[in-house]
Amino acid sequence: MLRPGGHPPKVQEWYDKLAPLVAESRERLKSTAPAKLALRSGCTRDPDGALRLAFMWRDYLIRPPDFSIEQADTGKTPASFTQALILTYLVSADGTTPSRRWQGFRELPDGMFYAQAFRGYAEDRLARELGAEGMAALHRAAQALDGQPIDVGDAGYAFTVMPHIHVAAVYWLGDEDFPSRTSILFEDTASHYMPTDGLAILGSHLATAIVKAAHTHT
Repeated sequence: MLRPGGHPPKVQEWYDKLAPLVAESRERLKSTAPAKLALRSGCTRDPDGALRLAFMWRDYLIRPPDFSIEQADTGKTPASFTQALILTYLVSADGTTPSRRWQGFRELPDGMFYAQAFRGYAEDRLARELGAEGMAALHRAAQALDGQPIDVGDAGYAFTVMPHIHVAAVYWLGDEDFPSRTSILFEDTASHYMPTDGLAILGSHLATAIVKAAHTHT
């Protein structure tokens, strides 16, 4: 079972659901030519034949034919849940062009079922931990994480978390009646690259990365 630790029970359940996919995904990938995988997923090919994939601002090398994974800069084997997400991405990728049409988590396949939980541990947490600085903190984080402005909310930025998966963080200013809030949005093509459970994890990781970057770059 995958144990990244420190996650709400529902999120931990999703991590555990991904665990069996590691071995299964490796077997499925063996039947597809690496060149086709690279084309579908947006990975690049290193001279030695490895697939290079950027995931949450770090490069990983995936090596056929066994599809072992290592961090490109250190050669270390990443945590099991990182491997599961990368391999699931490669299995799911079908080459659909990312749309840049944004939708909420509840609009993803079966997203309504988990939408309340996702709001609590990802979106509400992001608003809370950005604190009183709000939009200014999000802007700092976006600069540090190469976020691209989008025309949604009072401030919105899209982040590339995997080659063909973009996730947006949006800030909505409050008033005397309603507090400020944040939304985490997904392209309507995201399900062509990751099941909804995995997208929930990516959204949570993005919220964590934004908060860390906002507080680091003050």
